[in-house]
Amino acid sequence: MSNIHPTAIIEDGAFIPDSCKVGPYCIVGKDVKFGEDCDLHSHVVIRGNTTVGNKCEIYPFASIGGNPPDLKFKGETTYLEIGDNNSIREYVTINPGTGAGGGLTKVGDNNLIMPLSHIAHDCFIGNNIVMSNSAMLAGHVIVEDNAILGGMSGVHQFTRIGKNAMVGGGSVVIQDVIPYGVVSGNRAHLENLNLIGLQRKGFSKSEIKNLRLAYSQIFTPDERSFSDRLDEVEKDFDDNAHVVEIVNFIKFSKKGVCKPNAD
Repeated sequence: MSNIHPTAIIEDGAFIPDSCKVGPYCIVGKDVKFGEDCDLHSHVVIRGNTTVGNKCEIYPFASIGGNPPDLKFKGETTYLEIGDNNSIREYVTINPGTGAGGGLTKVGDNNLIMPLSHIAHDCFIGNNIVMSNSAMLAGHVIVEDNAILGGMSGVHQFTRIGKNAMVGGGSVVIQDVIPYGVVSGNRAHLENLNLIGLQRKGFSKSEIKNLRLAYSQIFTPDERSFSDRLDEVEKDFDDNAHVVEIVNFIKFSKKGVCKPNAD
């Protein structure tokens, strides 16, 4: 255990492989378990029933696994699971689940969580996500793979951010964000598809063209209702997996989705 700095406090029961590094003044609770090759820089606090995967790097003053600031939480046993290859930067806070919310907060793989960001209780965070500085997730939020949250954005509880979506900096999101969409504003509205993100992810010109056609058909107002336009797109693009994904996301949304401004 020579990789553990002598000023670090490691409670009995914590599991830290020899390949991990624990820097000065870190505190690791008794029920914390690490995978291989993790690096805690300094002044990191990790508590609770928290598991951290392989090759995670956690920067100074991050607070991971502490009791959720939820008035319904009464000290029940709940969990936090963090996957592999995550970069968790300075002053990030991540809470475990609550008994009323399912008991689990889960963070996937290959995520960049920038300084001062917050992931609240009972959130489910996918893979390859970027949370820019001071991005804030309230409880029970779902963020799907490859999404980007701009700096100082806030996401209301029980909201879902679809995969490959982008939330603009300073936005306040109170409804679901469709896959491949871009939202901005307070309250956030749908700006367009995340065209640059789609290109970076290797979507072909024809795939992007079909997504744009479906997007326009769904969100351009005419004499038909929104529901009718959605049904028509579902029929017209029934063999297009990306469009079907958007249609199903909207149909199964519990909070409704962000839409373009009426003007």
